[in-house]
Amino acid sequence: MYRSIKILKYLLVVVLLLFSCEETNTPKPGGYLALTYPEPTYSMREFLACPYAFEINQIAKIQPAKAKQNCWYNIEYPTLNATLFLSYRPVNKDNLRDLLVDAQRLPLEHTIKADEIEGDTYVNNKRKVYGTFYEVKGDAASQAQFYVTDSVNHFLTGSLYFKTKPNFDSIQPAAAYLKKDMKRLLESLQWR
Repeated sequence: MYRSIKILKYLLVVVLLLFSCEETNTPKPGGYLALTYPEPTYSMREFLACPYAFEINQIAKIQPAKAKQNCWYNIEYPTLNATLFLSYRPVNKDNLRDLLVDAQRLPLEHTIKADEIEGDTYVNNKRKVYGTFYEVKGDAASQAQFYVTDSVNHFLTGSLYFKTKPNFDSIQPAAAYLKKDMKRLLESLQWR
């Protein structure tokens, strides 16, 4: 009898092991893409033929704009697949109003795709730099824009575009990084 109980115990253990090896699938938690960007290092950039200078991130490359306008530049961010387009226009007694209307109209063209457009006024009395920085949220073509002027001689606009189909969720980390660069440009801007 002792032997039959021992055999039954072994059989019971074998049966339990066979049925307990069933694999259970459990859903894995959603993952997020971890994007890291280099800590920005800025240096002052002067443009010999242009009446302005500003600090720029070392990862950026400056190219003259294809429009062949004086003092128009493209600041390329190859690792982020983005470009900041800069346009400069001299101010005269007749064109300041038109330049302001044009610069304020540009961000509004993105309202079709944008979820939200926030405009922050920028004022630096010491350097005579006045303007507005626009943050565009949503699947718009441009994620940030600005214009600045001294109201007498100079007018500079900037528009940030990515070389990809707009998808706010995927470009938001890169856009946030580049918006900091754009704000640094505004804070360091000097008219000459």
